[in-house]
Amino acid sequence: MTRSQLVLRYGAFALVATVANLAAQRLVLLAGHAPLVFAAAVVAGTGVGLAIKYVLDKRWIFYDGSTGLTSHGRKFTLYSAMGLVTTAIFWSFETGFWAVWHTDLMREAGACLGLAVGYVVKYQLDRRFVFTDAALTAKTQA
Repeated sequence: MTRSQLVLRYGAFALVATVANLAAQRLVLLAGHAPLVFAAAVVAGTGVGLAIKYVLDKRWIFYDGSTGLTSHGRKFTLYSAMGLVTTAIFWSFETGFWAVWHTDLMREAGACLGLAVGYVVKYQLDRRFVFTDAALTAKTQA
């Protein structure tokens, strides 16, 4: 896969995960905008986006054909751990935009910006620490 194809594919998957994340948040936010509901919305959205992005990245970005509960468990745990750093970036942007403007539009703008920055960082972390097989690395560096 060429670098351009990689960027386009990764960007498309990030967009899919972002839309799913924000849709999950909107569902939770139907219950109101109290701080606890907001926190629940952010956590729910993050979980949905994480699961979708893992499946897409594993198969279509890193070409990881490993199977089995042990392999999936180990990789998803590492993938999630790498996501802690990028989740902090995302949550900081989203919460900061909400704290300043108190509107859903700006909260979602902050979320999109935070997710975009976070996904760039996450790709580098995943390539280096999660999907480390030599064959996988060779395919993603083309």
